[in-house]
Amino acid sequence: MRTIIFRTIAPYLTALMVLFSIFVLLRGHNAPGGGFIGGLIAASAIAIYGIACGVTAVRHALVFTPTAISGFGLFLSAASGLPSLLLGVPFLTGLWWTPHVFGAEIPVATPVVFDIGVYFVVVGAISAIALTLEEKER
Repeated sequence: MRTIIFRTIAPYLTALMVLFSIFVLLRGHNAPGGGFIGGLIAASAIAIYGIACGVTAVRHALVFTPTAISGFGLFLSAASGLPSLLLGVPFLTGLWWTPHVFGAEIPVATPVVFDIGVYFVVVGAISAIALTLEEKER
């Protein structure tokens, strides 16, 4: 299904889906959403772009390989537990602090860092699977 309409609308749909996936990612650790669901939405966007424009276009659009994205996410998720170890509490205990940046308080939490890592793991793994299946089909 590589019609001219689908190929024309796919980049815009992909951008909109990635933007929505970031919204879902940041929406919630405690609310519906988070890294896993956001990552699935982003990987679906990449798959739609791959179906419309081909695997070569997707690999060119992605700056890093899907396995590198997944590996970075795994590292980030594991690293989000290190501050809890440094403070002597159990691994992956949620910690919150609010640094002052240019006069504004910006809340930072380790569960958000963990969710971002999960997001990258899911995007990388599902994209690698989808691109491999798309390559085998053509």
